[in-house]
Amino acid sequence: MSEWPGPYELDDQPYREPTPLEKGRAVVEWLEYQLRQARRRVQELEAQEAEAERRRRQAYAGRRWKLQPERPDAMALLHRGDCATYPVVGGYIDRGEALIALELPDVEPCRVCRPETGLTHR
Repeated sequence: MSEWPGPYELDDQPYREPTPLEKGRAVVEWLEYQLRQARRRVQELEAQEAEAERRRRQAYAGRRWKLQPERPDAMALLHRGDCATYPVVGGYIDRGEALIALELPDVEPCRVCRPETGLTHR
């Protein structure tokens, strides 16, 4: 044997085969590490999927309109579907319905989102 320690000799201790218990613990530790990695990846994928769904909904709302009902102190308002000043309550209306709503005397366009700009350019 050489005077230099081999790769498996630590602290002047000769290499010994791990016991079955040590091997089992090492396997459990490795599997727990793998499980943590897999869970982290699933969380990343879920976050990506949720973001993609949010973007799809936002894009859909951006191509729709919504009608805020008349209130005692104000006229009914037509909003773009993605306008944050009025949350969608009854659902969205399409372009044709929005055009009809704008022609009604008791409906005004929202001054924040200006829905009429999306209706006139077609």
